[in-house]
Amino acid sequence: MLDFFDDPQFITDLFEFVLQMELRFAKAQIDAGVELMGIGDAAASLIGPKLYEQFAFPFEKRFVDGLHKMGAKVRLHICGNTRKILAGMGRLGCEIVDLDFLSPVSEGRAAMGDKQVILGNINPVKVLQDGTPEDVLRELEKCHKEAGERYIVGAGCEVPRNTPTENMFAMRDYARNHRLSASP
Repeated sequence: MLDFFDDPQFITDLFEFVLQMELRFAKAQIDAGVELMGIGDAAASLIGPKLYEQFAFPFEKRFVDGLHKMGAKVRLHICGNTRKILAGMGRLGCEIVDLDFLSPVSEGRAAMGDKQVILGNINPVKVLQDGTPEDVLRELEKCHKEAGERYIVGAGCEVPRNTPTENMFAMRDYARNHRLSASP
């Protein structure tokens, strides 16, 4: 993190190296038949909006544009509280933005506009793992209302290993019974 200030050229060079490596890896996956590429950034929420716009956004944008040029659609997930970078995430041009549970869907919708498909973002531990099927349905309905029609059901990050099957079925059932064209 200190290198952002102490050695910004190193950060730029590192990001360029990583971008080129990831584009080569993505091409191999696309050549093998991938149509929707999931990309993630586990640290962009840690650097703040100014450093995100200066360093992360330009490389993420080039990555998304490169994937589109190769014919893939893109699903983006950035871990953590992304509230201060939601607008930037929306400008990347991804088909789907997968929000972590720390960023309210309502704020994602407001920052990204009506056209962006939003995925997520129920709390994967408190609700999905430790809650009841009723809790899962209630939280999904809330997310769906906040997102509107362009919404995909999902957890707000990884699903914990000990998540009860009934809670996963509740998520599946909500998705089956509440199509994008339906109002929640």
